[in-house]
Amino acid sequence: MEQFEGQPRLPKFAVPKRYDIRLKPDLSACKFAGFVSIDLDIVAGTKFVVLNAAELSVTNGSVSFTNRGFSKVLEPSNIDLVEADEILVLEFAETLPIGIGVLTIGFEGTLSDNMKGFYRSTYEHGGEKKNMAVTQFEPADARRCFPCWDEPACKATFKITLNVPSEVVALSNMPIIEEKVEGHLKTVSYQESPIMSTYLVAVVVGLFDYVEDHTSDGVKVRVYCQVGKANQGKFALSVAIKTLELYKKYFAVAYTLPKLDMVAIPDFAFGAMENYGLVTYRETALLYDDQHSAASNKQRVVIVVTHELAHQWFGNLVTMEWWTHLWLNEGFATWVAHLATDNLFPEWKIWTQFLDESTDGLKLDGLAKSHPIEVEINHVGEINEIFDAISYKKGACLIRMLQSYLGAECFQRSLASYIKKYACSNAKTEDLWAVLEEGSGEPVKKLMNSWTKQQGYPVVSVKVKDKKLEFEQSQFLSSGSHGNGQWIIPITLCCGAYDVKKNFLLRTKSATLDIKKFLGDKTEVTSVWIKLNVDQTGFYRVKYDEDLATRLRYAIENKYLSATDRFGILDDSFALCMARQQSLSSLLTLMGAYREEPEYTVLSNLIGMSRKVATIVADATPDLLDCLKQFFISLFQYSAEKLGWEPKEGENHLDGMLRGEILTALAVFGHDLTLNEANRRFLAFLDDRNTPLLPPDLRQAAYVAVMQRVTTTNRLGYESLLRVYRETDLSQEKTRVLSSLASSPDPKIVLEALHFLLSSEVRSQDAVLGLAVSREGRETAWTWLKDNWDHIFQTWGSGYLITRFISAIVSPLTSSEKAREVEEFFASRTKPSMARNLKQSTERVYINANWVLSVQKEEHLVNTVKELTQRK
Repeated sequence: MEQFEGQPRLPKFAVPKRYDIRLKPDLSACKFAGFVSIDLDIVAGTKFVVLNAAELSVTNGSVSFTNRGFSKVLEPSNIDLVEADEILVLEFAETLPIGIGVLTIGFEGTLSDNMKGFYRSTYEHGGEKKNMAVTQFEPADARRCFPCWDEPACKATFKITLNVPSEVVALSNMPIIEEKVEGHLKTVSYQESPIMSTYLVAVVVGLFDYVEDHTSDGVKVRVYCQVGKANQGKFALSVAIKTLELYKKYFAVAYTLPKLDMVAIPDFAFGAMENYGLVTYRETALLYDDQHSAASNKQRVVIVVTHELAHQWFGNLVTMEWWTHLWLNEGFATWVAHLATDNLFPEWKIWTQFLDESTDGLKLDGLAKSHPIEVEINHVGEINEIFDAISYKKGACLIRMLQSYLGAECFQRSLASYIKKYACSNAKTEDLWAVLEEGSGEPVKKLMNSWTKQQGYPVVSVKVKDKKLEFEQSQFLSSGSHGNGQWIIPITLCCGAYDVKKNFLLRTKSATLDIKKFLGDKTEVTSVWIKLNVDQTGFYRVKYDEDLATRLRYAIENKYLSATDRFGILDDSFALCMARQQSLSSLLTLMGAYREEPEYTVLSNLIGMSRKVATIVADATPDLLDCLKQFFISLFQYSAEKLGWEPKEGENHLDGMLRGEILTALAVFGHDLTLNEANRRFLAFLDDRNTPLLPPDLRQAAYVAVMQRVTTTNRLGYESLLRVYRETDLSQEKTRVLSSLASSPDPKIVLEALHFLLSSEVRSQDAVLGLAVSREGRETAWTWLKDNWDHIFQTWGSGYLITRFISAIVSPLTSSEKAREVEEFFASRTKPSMARNLKQSTERVYINANWVLSVQKEEHLVNTVKELTQRK
C-alpha cells in the first residue's frame, strides 16, 4: 500500500464515469449511511483501485467489483483507509479486466459540526432546536460523504437518491423525478446530472420556505430560507433571474440545468458555494430585509449571487484541471460579478469600488510569503490556503487588466469561444491564453505568464529628466526590499488631460519616453501633471519623483483627476510609506488634499488607511496618537457634516454606506459630538427597534461609538449590545454587534468580548467576525489566542477559518519581539492548512515593526501633523 501514500494526485488506471449514490441521514443521531455504485473504466491492468475517502467507515463485506463483460463479482482481499492521505486502497487477488466495470461500496459516517463534507447545521422551528443536513464539498470534502475520485478533472455524472424524514425538504443538484412516502420516511430520487466534478455535488435536507420565479427560457429559480423568512429571499431571487439572462447573453451559452435553487444555511464556513444547480449561502449573503438590512448588506447579496452564478459557467460547465488553476474559477467569477452588478445597478459605481479588490490583492502580493497565481499543490491540506486574495482578487485584477489591453468586445468574443470549446470538460490557464491569443492576435501567453507564473508585482518609478520621462520597474515588497521579478507591463499614461493619453508595453527593466514626440505639442512636460496606470486597470504600483508627486497633489486638490486615479495615487503612496520608501509626513500631506473628497470608494480607502496609521505607527512616539486622531477628525469632518446623521430624500446607495463608515471612523478617533449623538440614538433604539433615529446604515457606527465609552466600571453599553444580539434573529444584525464588541479601549472588556466569541451563543462561522480588536486590546487578544489555542484549533482547525484567527490577532502587532514570540509559540503547532498564513501574518508584524522604527526617525513629525490639522 505504501506506493500510494503521500501522492498529491490519484493514480490514473481507473476512471469514474457515473455515480449512483444513496444516502440516508439520521438528523437526530447525526449519522448517515450510504451506498455508492460507480461505473469505472479500467484503462490499465491493475490489482488496485485507489480513490478518496475520509472519516467514513467502510466494512469488508460492503465492497465489490463487477466487470460488465463477464458479470464476475470480485471482492477485495484487502481494504485500507489511509487517513493521512484521505485515500481508500482496495486490493484484489487478481488483475481487474480492462473495460467498464461497476464498483459498489457501502459506508457510514457522522454528520459533524465542522461545516465540511456532509455536516449538520442547527436552526429553530416552533421554538424547538432542529438539525438540518448540508454538504460543503469544495475543495476536497466530497470524500467525507461518499468514496469517490475527488479531483476536479475526474468528471462524471451523478444519480442521487435520498432517504429522509417525510416532513423535510430534500434538495440536490437536479430536479426531483420521484418521491415515495412510507410512514415517517420518504425516498426522493433526482434526475441524473450532466457531467461534473465531485466538489459540485450537493445535498440539503431540512425545513424551508421558498420564493420562486422563472427565466424567459423556463428555468425555475427558487430561494430557500428558514421558515418565516421567505420575504427576505425576494431580492436575491430577482437578482438571480436578471443575472442568468445577462450571463446567457454575455457568454453566448444558456444556463445548462433545468432549475436553480439558492439556499440560506445558518451554519456555513464560506460566504457561498456554487454547487451546480443548488447554490448554498450564508444567510447574510442571500437574505435582504427592507427594514433591517443596510445598503452594504444589499450590495453584498448582489456581489455574492452574481459571483456564484458566474461559476455555473466558469467552474461548473468549464472546470479547472487541478487546484493550481483555482484562480480561473475565482478570479473570473470575482471579475464577472462586478460586470453583472454594474449592469444591474450602474449607480453603485461598482468598477470604482472594484479598486478595493485590487488593494486587497496588492497588499497580500506585496509580501515575500505570498504565492504565484498558479501555485503548486502537493497535498490536499494546502488547498484551503489558496482561497485567498491572490486567487480571487489578484486574479480578477489580471482579468480586468487583460480585458482593458485587448478591448472589451474582443475579450467577450474570445471568452464565449473558450466556454464553447471546453464545455463539460477541464481547462488549464494556458488553454484560456491560447483562445484569447487566437481571438486577439496579441501575445497573450507571453504577456500573462509573467503575471501568473511568478509571485508579486512591480512598482514603476517615473521621473522627468531633460524633458523626457524615465521609467524603471522593480518588484515591490512591503518590507521595503526589492525582489528580482520582471514583468511585461501594459503602461497607460495621461498628461494634463484625459484626452492626452498613450499606451505601451514596458518589456524591459527601464525605458525612456520623449514625451513631446509621444504625446504631441498639447503638453508642457515641465509643468503638467502626469498620471500612470490610468483608471488603475494595471496590477502595479507607481512611484513618482517629488516634482511629479507635487503636481498630482495639486491636480487632486483642484478636482482634475478621476475618482479611480485619485484612489490609485493615495493607495500607492500609503504602500510606499509602509515600505519605508516615502515619509509618513509626505503621506499625511497627500491625505490632506482629500478633505473635500466626494467619492465613496476613495473616502472608504482613506478611512481604512487612517485607522491603520493610528493603530500601527502611533507606537513610534508618545504624543503622536493624539495628534493623528485630531488630524483624522479634521480630515473627515467636511464629509460628515455634509452627509449628517439623517438620510436625505433621494440620496444614493453609496451615501448610506459612506455615512456609516465616516461616523464609525470619527467614533474610533474619539470625536465627542459623534460619540454623544450615537449614544443618544442608541438609547432610542433600545426603546424601539424600529426607531427612524437608527436606520440599518447607522447601526454599526452607533454600536462602535457605544463601545468607545464602555469600561469595566461602565458596562451598560456592552450589556445592551449583548441584549440586541440575543433578541434579533437577523444574521446581519448579529454580525454588526459581533464586529463591534471588541472595539472598546478597555482591554478587560476586549477580553470579555473575545471569550463571548467562543461561547455557544455564537455560531461557529461567526466567531471570526468579532476578532477586530481595538488598538488598546492587541496584546490582550494575543494572550487570549495563546491561552485558548487548543480549543480554537480543535473547533476551527480542520477548515480555512483557523487562518482568520491567526491573521486577525497576529497581523496588528508592532514589534520584532512579538514576531519572534509568535514564531516561537507556533513552532510546534503549525499544520499544513495554516503554515502559509502564519508566515504571512508574522511577516506583517516585522513590516509594522520596521515602519514604527522608521517613523521614529522623522524629525518634527508631531509638529507637522499639528500644522496639517490646522489647514483648511
